[in-house]
Amino acid sequence: MFSSKAKQIGLAPGTLIHVGEQKTEHPELTIIDYDESHITRRDEVTVDDCLPLRNTPAVSWINLYGLHDIELIEKLGQGFGVDSLALEDILHTDHRPKFEERDDYTLVILKMLSFDEEEGRVISEQFSFILGEGYVLSFQERHGDVFSGVRERLNRKSGRIRSRGADYLVYALIDSVVDSYFHILESIGDRLILLEQDLIDNPTQDCLSRIYKFKTELLLVRKSIWPLREVIGEMRREDSARIEPTTQVFLRDLYDHTIQVVDTVEIFRDTVSSLLDLYMSSVSNRMNEVMKVLTIMASIFIPLTFIAGVYGMNFEIMPELKWRWGYAGVWTVMICTFVGMVTYFKRKRWF
Repeated sequence: MFSSKAKQIGLAPGTLIHVGEQKTEHPELTIIDYDESHITRRDEVTVDDCLPLRNTPAVSWINLYGLHDIELIEKLGQGFGVDSLALEDILHTDHRPKFEERDDYTLVILKMLSFDEEEGRVISEQFSFILGEGYVLSFQERHGDVFSGVRERLNRKSGRIRSRGADYLVYALIDSVVDSYFHILESIGDRLILLEQDLIDNPTQDCLSRIYKFKTELLLVRKSIWPLREVIGEMRREDSARIEPTTQVFLRDLYDHTIQVVDTVEIFRDTVSSLLDLYMSSVSNRMNEVMKVLTIMASIFIPLTFIAGVYGMNFEIMPELKWRWGYAGVWTVMICTFVGMVTYFKRKRWF
């Protein structure tokens, strides 16, 4: 794991610096080139292998795993006419999701999330792509993504994706990212239910730690998803020559899914706040029960302590000390006092 870098102060706009963690040892380029009749896939290709695909009639999906090789990304960008400002945004892995329309291409940046079941945390990765005429350049921080379904659909000769252009491929990729959000939120929702049950049964300090952990994770999810709503909204409203009207229909549906994801995140954030209130109430009720027991015990023993204190005084003239049944009488009074107070408390339903 490499430490993240911050952009140096005073550099000229368009200066290429990788800001973030290096998440793969070696960058890797892959190509999927397809049309209705054929599809070819090549792994571990070079930039020179990618450049001829810019002017082919087929749709070309060029994907790069790893963003730390500045020279490779610069060469790839120059080959496809991508300016340095766009490449700078791609290399800045903490960039806010954005949509930007240029004369020769469209830049889209978003966050691809995954959920670590063992550690119970959300892992964020920046996913960027360039939509051009007949090609898509995509940039990922590491191997592993949510696009296996898209690749399977591309391998099938039948289906909509092989008969449409690069804009539909972009829609399919974004749709896969949004669908993955639902799976992440489902996992978080299941864990929130378990946490709520634990809070009801036995509110411990560990429960409080889990509440704040969920609060942090949901803040990360909201930070990643909320701007995506604006990105897709701009894509479906933008009068772009690279996005066909037939694809706009699917983008409108995708926008609805994004709104649903945002609403779910807000509901979960409210749920976490409610769980925090539940924890505080449970701890307060538990403390009240403890104080109640201690108060009842103190109330019972106060008169008994008074009696024992009176007859523990060292005065010579205490008539009761000379009585034959004085000791038994004191015990009788103390026992009757104890029984009477317990009976009174039970009638009052204090325990």
